[in-house]
Amino acid sequence: MKAVLQRVAQARVVIAGETVGQIDGGLLVLVCAERGDAEAQADKLLAKILKLRIFSDDAGKMNLSVQDVKGGLLIVSQFTLAADASGGNRPSFTGAAAPDEGRRLYDYFVAHARANARPASHLLLNQ
Repeated sequence: MKAVLQRVAQARVVIAGETVGQIDGGLLVLVCAERGDAEAQADKLLAKILKLRIFSDDAGKMNLSVQDVKGGLLIVSQFTLAADASGGNRPSFTGAAAPDEGRRLYDYFVAHARANARPASHLLLNQ
């Protein structure tokens, strides 16, 4: 699995004028399941995300995790992270998990994030 993390003071996802996910502060997590991924990869990725020390402490050093700062997670499915554009101008997405498997692993990831972190918001975009 792959993820792109963005520290945010606040974030929300709006579709057709309706807010479908939001957090006050924490991490925006774009996540992608790749071919061959299983629950073990999801567990490892989530554990790493929750423990990454990417928030500043009182001394200004990046020394705190999202859990330490009691931040939220806004998790968005983003299969395009598996894009391979090395062969031309049209990216290939063959590295992404099949849609059903990608959704299953995404749902697994979100469920485990909810169980292991502050209540997580999430959004499922077409995978």
